[in-house]
Amino acid sequence: MWHRQFANLILLLLILLLPVTVAQAEGIQIKSVSMAAVEQGYEISIDSEITLNSTLEQALEKGIVLYFVTRFSLVDSRWYWLYEEVARGKLRVGLRYYALTRQYHLNHPSFSQNFNTLAEALQALGQLRDYPLTVKPELKNDVDYIASLRIWLDLTRMPKPFQVEALGSSKWDLSSEKLEWHMKIPTPEQPFQMKGH
Repeated sequence: MWHRQFANLILLLLILLLPVTVAQAEGIQIKSVSMAAVEQGYEISIDSEITLNSTLEQALEKGIVLYFVTRFSLVDSRWYWLYEEVARGKLRVGLRYYALTRQYHLNHPSFSQNFNTLAEALQALGQLRDYPLTVKPELKNDVDYIASLRIWLDLTRMPKPFQVEALGSSKWDLSSEKLEWHMKIPTPEQPFQMKGH
């Protein structure tokens, strides 16, 4: 009798914890960031994990394009309160599903790719490689800068009816945390790399 009650209690706890586990699985998690000095200036590479909830997957299946924005910014810490960017990068990538070919399509500004599964498309979407930054000439190696990075689903690019539905709904809110850290500009000999948070 006691064993059955204990087993029922464990089962109830597992059922209660299950939605929490599922909710944590959705979203955007930045895994690593690296910045390198190259001949043309500076490039950034980012690894992130993007997981869609059922609402966003259904929107894709209906032919809605999901646009994801990656934004990196570098500000001189001495002038942080003025928020004058000395380096920046902003990339928008569209994710679409074609029902006719049953393929997922990623549309970058400079190229496009097709994938057979959503998992493959999301994995590629989460990997940004050697993206050039727009840099002001006054960057200095010995100055302390504040870097920030965020990735989010851009609801402003969606059709108007979906924008109205998305207002105030957590089902459409897909974003990474805004990461901020202090760093010095990397040199060719010493690239910058950060893993996790």
